[in-house]
Amino acid sequence: MDKERDTPAGIDRNPTQYGDPGFSRYLRRAFLASSGFDRDDLERPIIGIADTSSDYTTCHRDMPALVEAVKRGVLEAGGLPLVFPTISLAEILLSPTAMLYRNLLAMSTEEMIRAQPMDGVVLVGGCDKTVPAQLMAAVSADLPALLVVAGPMRTGSWQGERLGACTDCRRYWLRHRGGALSEDEIHEVEQALCPTGGTCMVMGTASTMACMAATLGMMLPGGATPPSGSGDRLRQGVATGRQAVTAARNRIVPSGILTRHSFLNALTVLAALSGSTNAIVHLLAVARRARIDLSLEDFHAVSAEIPVLVDCKPAGQGYMEDFDRAGGLPALLKTLETKLHVDEKTVSGRTIRQILEDVAPPGAWQDTIRTPDRPVKPSGALCVLYGSLAPDGAVIKRGAASPALLRHRGPAVVFESPDDVAARIDDPALVITPDSVLVLRNAGPVGAGMPEAGSLPIPRRLAAQGVTDMVRVSDARMSGTAYGTVVLHGSPEAAVGGPLALVRDGDIVELDVEARRIDLCVETDELERRRASFRPPPPPERGWRWLYTQHVLPAHQGADLDFLV
Repeated sequence: MDKERDTPAGIDRNPTQYGDPGFSRYLRRAFLASSGFDRDDLERPIIGIADTSSDYTTCHRDMPALVEAVKRGVLEAGGLPLVFPTISLAEILLSPTAMLYRNLLAMSTEEMIRAQPMDGVVLVGGCDKTVPAQLMAAVSADLPALLVVAGPMRTGSWQGERLGACTDCRRYWLRHRGGALSEDEIHEVEQALCPTGGTCMVMGTASTMACMAATLGMMLPGGATPPSGSGDRLRQGVATGRQAVTAARNRIVPSGILTRHSFLNALTVLAALSGSTNAIVHLLAVARRARIDLSLEDFHAVSAEIPVLVDCKPAGQGYMEDFDRAGGLPALLKTLETKLHVDEKTVSGRTIRQILEDVAPPGAWQDTIRTPDRPVKPSGALCVLYGSLAPDGAVIKRGAASPALLRHRGPAVVFESPDDVAARIDDPALVITPDSVLVLRNAGPVGAGMPEAGSLPIPRRLAAQGVTDMVRVSDARMSGTAYGTVVLHGSPEAAVGGPLALVRDGDIVELDVEARRIDLCVETDELERRRASFRPPPPPERGWRWLYTQHVLPAHQGADLDFLV
């Protein structure tokens, strides 16, 4: 028996339980009549639209118009759009970090898809943790689903220099900390960095994850890069609404799209973009939801073969609007065609091979999307490390690191938490030199929800001397817009007794990216003595944070909740 065929469709799907199905159907129509819907409306396929608009999420400023575009597309295709809100994760305006709430958004979105009547869903996101959470929800609910994103901002300008959040945010803030920019000047920069709605206009996590969603086949071709508020972005919304109705009618579901090969395609694109290190944690989580085997070694192996082909900050010099004008993700996929599994299906109803038949190679007039014989940077932009300081793995974005520091040995300066960094990093009494290795612990998933604290600031007195990079090691993440020689996601994390918990000031830490090593150079007997005195931090007292710390998986397994995978 075809279970799906026997499942009520449209407005009768997921009935409210009164013990009388007929009464449930009758009551729904009675209340929907108050919204002006008649029986002809309610005979259409129902397409839910998950709206993450929020005054707190400034990246989504233009989302109301995008939602209206999606609704228009649904109506044009003969469906009935019903918009519903979900949690909105504002990367800049959430404490302690949006990452703490990624799994909450995924869980609540999945539950709303399951609980409300809909034949398909359009997930409208953009800001960093929104897209991976929506992907996780879509995979677990396994209803016809498409993603569409707010799109990146356009660039700003200050004193004749083009600016973009948030790689340039960090660069100018470092200059200010070093005394090169006055208070008035940094305030002027502050007003110029984010001139429009949209997500960061560099290859940060938002742009990276939009490209990942499209490469996985969960977004329509060309949907990853058009700027926020543009006609191209709105047309993507309309096309997505139309296709959502087709996907609902034809039962195009995530489980029929996502395969190990589609994830390997995403890893290939991630390497070519020199994309955000956060994508590693997110793709691992999505793959586990889809019951697909994916590991840190897959990321390293693919990155080792694929050079950086897109000139976009922080690994390059350009911005997302340059990438979009050069042809965007479809043009990059065309360049990578021989490296991709092109017979993978997509939510468009076509395979990657069929999509690329209509895509021209990047034009000779542009220099943003390069060819493999003329890359922006060589292969290996993302590197996975192991060693006595990270037995289960750590990652480094080699494409955004200082070459001179990729092999380095220096004394540790240990910080117990992000708050400890803020309190002591500029303390004149702190013994610290450019050769020191800054070690941050208790900032992993259990310890702190895994904030973007791994890119520790350069001490002010060293910044004033012209120091722009140091080796930094932590169990935290860093923003996809950040750069520097930063070792991240150290696993096991300190809060569960990982080696980071055992480091002491002055211990020698050795980084060798070529050898894929990050080691704590301390005798085993001494480490065991320290381990005997380790005490884990107390768990939160209540609520989501308590549930999270009790059930979150380690970073190298995607930091999802163990009961959701």
